[in-house]
Amino acid sequence: MSDLIVIVYPSEEKAEEVRNRLLQLQKEYLIQINDAVIATRNEAGRVKLNQIVNTTAAGAVSGSFWGLLIGVLFLNPLVGAAAGAAAGALGGALTDVGIEDKFMKSLTESIQPGNAALFVLVRQMTADKVLASIKEFGGVVLKTSLDETKEQVLRDALAGAKPA
Repeated sequence: MSDLIVIVYPSEEKAEEVRNRLLQLQKEYLIQINDAVIATRNEAGRVKLNQIVNTTAAGAVSGSFWGLLIGVLFLNPLVGAAAGAAAGALGGALTDVGIEDKFMKSLTESIQPGNAALFVLVRQMTADKVLASIKEFGGVVLKTSLDETKEQVLRDALAGAKPA
């Protein structure tokens, strides 16, 4: 089972720094991340999601490969590749992996414009080492699915950060 952690940062750049640090920790096998999305809210109140995986592009690439392969069988590879890319892009756009977009958008509406919320879906982590690595960035915990004790440890670690 995965745990959801949502932390608010004063800027999208700061949230991106933390996401990059978490991805680096994943390469060191200290954390396993299912999804990590940065959500921002502009002055007009519009919410933007910055996701790691672009499912539309991935679908288009996969679809064009399979379309090309099927097109070769029917002696028309270009039409097959184009049709496959279109079908793959449509399928990718309709696919929602990880954290549900509607949930992220509704939760992001509660943050101040200009701030950014980092949504992380964690499968597994070595908590003490991960916290030691990200506590310098600070942040405010908006929501988690952690138990109360673990959530308080996270809040305390982030609150102890020195202002930048």
